[in-house]
Amino acid sequence: MTVPPITIEPMHSMYNQQIGQLLVHGFRGKFQTLTKLNDGELVLFFEKLFDHVPAEPTSQRMVALQEGVVIGTISIKWKTESDRMQIFPAWENLHGFGKWNLLKMFIGLSLLVHKPQAGECYITDVVVHPDHQGKGIGNLLLQWAQDFAQAQPSLDKLSLYVAGKNPRAEQLYQRLAFHTQQRVSSFLSHLLFKEKKWSYMVKRLK
Repeated sequence: MTVPPITIEPMHSMYNQQIGQLLVHGFRGKFQTLTKLNDGELVLFFEKLFDHVPAEPTSQRMVALQEGVVIGTISIKWKTESDRMQIFPAWENLHGFGKWNLLKMFIGLSLLVHKPQAGECYITDVVVHPDHQGKGIGNLLLQWAQDFAQAQPSLDKLSLYVAGKNPRAEQLYQRLAFHTQQRVSSFLSHLLFKEKKWSYMVKRLK
């Protein structure tokens, strides 16, 4: 039996809903701890966020496609010249979620923002659909990120954060030559996401 090929392609607006679904699959625990939004509402929130927030010039989201269906996604960013703040859409573009839920989502998302340093290619998120986990999709996405960073003269390392409650993920990245450079604790992260401890992991490329 022939397995349909998997391609890694840049994000397109036609995939916004599917990417929103993937992010909910991967991070629903955090955002449902933060708000009272259900899965469908969270998907719609992320879809509208992609619709109304322009992509930064020093960031890139890719999707893993199989027969036109998004089965995985990865987002990276690197140091900006201006280090400008992330822009969130106007309230009217996100009506229907409740202002208190939106405020908590914006605070939570801001807390998760990491500002890369010079030479750093930061992996903001990488998610594989539950039906396709264990098939090497995550490795394909991470290899894309590594190939991208190695092709940029100014970038010499990949980095990411792993939640302390997910030691299996940390072990997985260690097998891929990531090293835990720092362990941090955040009271605010604990308050919002019930995630106090995080591991900052780095893979040197050059």
